[in-house]
Amino acid sequence: MAKLLVTGANGKLGRAVIRHLLETSKVSASDIVAASRDTSKLADLAELGIESRRADFTDLAGLDAAFAGIDRVLIVSTDELAVPGARLQQHTNAVNAAKKAGVSHVLYTSMPNPDKSLVSFAPDHLDTEDAIKASGLPYTILRNAWYHDNYLMSMPHNLEAGKWFTATGDGKVANISRDDCARAAAAALANPPAGNQTLTLTGATSLDANQIAETVSKAASKPLEVVQVNGEQLAAGMAAAGLPDFVVRMLASADANVAAGNFDLVTGDFKALTGKEPQSLQQFFEENRQVLLG
Repeated sequence: MAKLLVTGANGKLGRAVIRHLLETSKVSASDIVAASRDTSKLADLAELGIESRRADFTDLAGLDAAFAGIDRVLIVSTDELAVPGARLQQHTNAVNAAKKAGVSHVLYTSMPNPDKSLVSFAPDHLDTEDAIKASGLPYTILRNAWYHDNYLMSMPHNLEAGKWFTATGDGKVANISRDDCARAAAAALANPPAGNQTLTLTGATSLDANQIAETVSKAASKPLEVVQVNGEQLAAGMAAAGLPDFVVRMLASADANVAAGNFDLVTGDFKALTGKEPQSLQQFFEENRQVLLG
C-alpha cells in the first residue's frame, strides 16, 4: 500500500481526514503518516500505529525529512493569515518539498473560484494551485466550499441577540461541513482520481441569508432576524467588537464574495468521490443544537 501523509494533522480538518482514512476508507494505520509542527500533540495517533513526523512549512530541511519516502501527500492549507505573503510561501515550500521527495501525487485544500473570489486570502490559494501545476506533479485540488462549521463561531451570539448582521445581500452559498470535506479528502488520498483534477466540494443546495437564518432558527427553536448592512458597516461593527484587522478583512470579504455570487455553485464532486450525499445545513445545525444555544 502507498504511504500517505497528511499535513496539519493536529488541526480539525487534518484529524478528521485521518479518522476517515482509518474508518471510512479502511486504510491501515501503518500506511498513514501524520505531520504537524508539534508531534507531541499526535501522541494519540501514534498509539493507533500511525507514524508522526514534524513538518513546519517554514523549515525547509524539516519538510524534506517529513516528505521522504512518501507516495501521496495531502497539503492542508495553513492558518497563517495575519502576515501577507507568509501563507503562500509556506505552501510553496511544501510543494517544492513534495517534488524534491518524488511523491507520486499531491493533494491540496483550496477554495471555490479562487481566480475571481473577493475573499482576502483567495490569492494564496490561486497561486498555490499554480505552483502545484508548475511542479509537474500529478495532483488533485480540492476546492472546499465555506464550511457549515464557520457559522458556529457567530450564530450563538446572533441567536442570543436575535439579529444576524450580514452584508451578503441576495447572494447564496452552498455550504458543506468540514467533516464531509475531510471524508472527500480521505477518499481522494486513498484512491486518487485519474489524471489531474480540480474538484469543488459543495453542499447539495445553495441558500441565501434568510434561508440560512430560517434553518438556524428552526434548529435552535429561537427567532433570528436577518439585518442586511453594507460592507463598511459590517467591518466597522466587527472592528468595534475588537476583532483583529486581518479577521475583519477576511470576514467582510467573505460576505462580499457571497453577495457577488462567487460562492453560489453546486457540484456533484463530493458524491463522485465518496458515493454519499453531503450533510445538509439543517442536519448540521440539528446535530450541533447545543452549540448554537451556547
